[in-house]
Amino acid sequence: MKTLGVRLFLALLWLLHFLPFSVLTAMGRGLGALLYRVAGSRRRIARRNLALCFPTMPEQAREAVVREHFGWLARSLLERSLLWYADGERIKRLIHIEGDIDLAEREFQATGRPTMWLCPHFVGLDVAGAAILLCQKRPGASIYQSQSNPVVDAAMRRGRLRLGDAEIFPRSDSVKPLFRAVKQGRGFFNLPDMDFGARDAAFVPFFGVPAATLLAPSRLARMLNMVVQPVIAELLPGGEGYKVHFLAPLPDFPTDDTEGDTRRLNAYIESEVLKRMPQYLWVHKRFKTRPPGEPSLY
Repeated sequence: MKTLGVRLFLALLWLLHFLPFSVLTAMGRGLGALLYRVAGSRRRIARRNLALCFPTMPEQAREAVVREHFGWLARSLLERSLLWYADGERIKRLIHIEGDIDLAEREFQATGRPTMWLCPHFVGLDVAGAAILLCQKRPGASIYQSQSNPVVDAAMRRGRLRLGDAEIFPRSDSVKPLFRAVKQGRGFFNLPDMDFGARDAAFVPFFGVPAATLLAPSRLARMLNMVVQPVIAELLPGGEGYKVHFLAPLPDFPTDDTEGDTRRLNAYIESEVLKRMPQYLWVHKRFKTRPPGEPSLY
């Protein structure tokens, strides 16, 4: 029954991609209002994260962010129907590019340096991936977390690979194939801000709270001589589509101080979160892993 339910859900997503975009966004807002009421565990995680990160913010203001976040989150879920099934040209028409989208191609052609696209966990993360595949010239590569359900895993892989020249490698596999892909000129789509445990991570502040943060962005950038360019996708209101920001490369990154780089990266993500707070992925347990001896924050 579990696999049947997943197949029915994927069939629903496929049907949704035929709807006008404005209708899909309205449905997403309605679903968000419902999820805010019924998804109690995720609502509590979002509330806890915001209380930890913004302790001086009035509780009423934090709750307004949580409520709005569920609207954006639900939209992003339903709009996977477009990203996974719609024609590439239709998706491309919805994406508004801001910034230096040609950086990766220009750097590789001029200097041979590959680019790391740093994509923090905003709800438009999959849109950022679509923009990289549809709107710029460099082929891409990424690491992904294999899903326990094989039907979901296959759908996710197919949806993320169909729009352009990309390779994705399971997180559980060796990094050698990824290294080869990057050395051959593929840009690396890297997600720097999830809690994967204490291994290969440092506890550095995120809004003042020690957060287990992967050291890999600094280490990989140094090992492979990469340019590091943040890319952030923003969902726009109504039927306006998406704005994808190809931001300026991080200056003086990486350095020989891996932990210092990681601390600076979290500070950079903080500055972007403050610009579009309700669209950051607050339902993720960002502070799940604690330093030795500290109790759980959830």
